[in-house]
Amino acid sequence: MPQIRTSFFLNPLLLTHAWLVLAALICSPVGGSQNKNIFILAGQSNMAGRGGVVNNTRTGVNTWDGVVPMECRPDPAILRLNAELQWVEAEEPLDQDIDVNKTCGIGPGMAFANRMLQMVPGVGVVGLVPCAIGGTNISQWARGGWLYRQMVERARAAAQDGGTIQAVLWCQGESDTVSKEDADKYKGRLEKFFGDLRDDLESPMLPIIQVAIASGEGPYTETVRQAQLGIDLLNIRIVDAKGLPLGPDNLHLTTSAQVQLGKMLAQAYLQFLPGPEPTDLAQGQNSLSNSDVLHLHRSIRFILFTSLSSLFYLVSKHATNSILMLL
Repeated sequence: MPQIRTSFFLNPLLLTHAWLVLAALICSPVGGSQNKNIFILAGQSNMAGRGGVVNNTRTGVNTWDGVVPMECRPDPAILRLNAELQWVEAEEPLDQDIDVNKTCGIGPGMAFANRMLQMVPGVGVVGLVPCAIGGTNISQWARGGWLYRQMVERARAAAQDGGTIQAVLWCQGESDTVSKEDADKYKGRLEKFFGDLRDDLESPMLPIIQVAIASGEGPYTETVRQAQLGIDLLNIRIVDAKGLPLGPDNLHLTTSAQVQLGKMLAQAYLQFLPGPEPTDLAQGQNSLSNSDVLHLHRSIRFILFTSLSSLFYLVSKHATNSILMLL
């Protein structure tokens, strides 16, 4: 009889334990003090979302067309931290009360969260923390500035009532393509920003998924892109948005592009989970289908990764406190 082969040994005890853990996660109530898997969404307009935003040529006012793709639909298991630092059920536009001086539309966040629920059934509650502000350059995100302080404050508030910050999703750089000086200094500024953020969130190995920009406001787009693609720090994944459809302004991603970007971000996050994807799944008379095994494998990897991340955070925090007591 054909065997299902995966990258780890699936014995009955492991399967039973895994299903019990997943059942507990899936059946837990949403919200309240339940642990959340928290993702920080930061950067500028293509993270805040301009999908479906159109300019009324008569009034000159930008408006959102209100079209929400199925991939961006609300789900009780997807929450967002609003401007009042309260958890609410997430819906588009995700950044509507954060990027308040601009018209927000579809961004990658909801497509990312829905894809996570689809690909990792045991993910539980996904908590999104939107922080993106359109038209901002990397210098404005430097430690000490308002944008940086607000992001750190929101991230800390998100984790207060139960939850772990799993990753930062970062999409920014279009505004740094205007000046040659800014473009040339972008890589150093970005690396310092990532380092400062990890320090202030007390998570030295915090996963970061960076989007390499698809467009720019000035002539140095390729300089910034090469700086982004050349980042060489641990626990960073790069998603390249080049080639995704742009709107009439040739700057902002369309709704369909944002959906695709969200899926790409979810796929990139899965690369952080320990162990490879199962391969050589064979068809046959098996109690579990290939899809079941793939979902179970991803869920076990996710549980292992999040548990280790939480443990590493607690150990790091305890070590830091111990050192401070000795000083």
